[in-house]
Amino acid sequence: MTLAKVAAGLSAGLLFGAGLAMSGMTNPNKVLNFLDLTGPWDPSLALVMAAAVPVSALSFWAARRRHRPFLEPGFLLPANRRLEARLWVGSALFGVGWGLGGYCPGPAVASLTQPSLGLVAFIIAMGVGLGVSSRAAKLISRASPKEHPHMG
Repeated sequence: MTLAKVAAGLSAGLLFGAGLAMSGMTNPNKVLNFLDLTGPWDPSLALVMAAAVPVSALSFWAARRRHRPFLEPGFLLPANRRLEARLWVGSALFGVGWGLGGYCPGPAVASLTQPSLGLVAFIIAMGVGLGVSSRAAKLISRASPKEHPHMG
């Protein structure tokens, strides 16, 4: 890996982490208050998303007009565009974990600068979930390779 790639990754990570911190996404109580429509609802994270979606859309639009990324020989795009059961189940589990813990992976990592018991529990649970899902995907792909050729 070149120094330029390391610098680009570090810069992107720092910018992402700063954005998470400034928007309040690293505060699980703020996230939980956004998700709790019956309690002290906090709509401010909807504004974060309302600002992020156009920026992301513009970035993807600009990237699609390039023949290749700045620091790589080509784009790595997913070949599968179908909405499959495993995507729905994974998305639902992600949402439940986010709703229970108040963290999603990016903000959880950014929050490691101020660790708490809840954060450490979330990171451990996230690691266990990643390990279990990886093993389950391998078992499924071995059991029925013709039905799931993209797994593994």
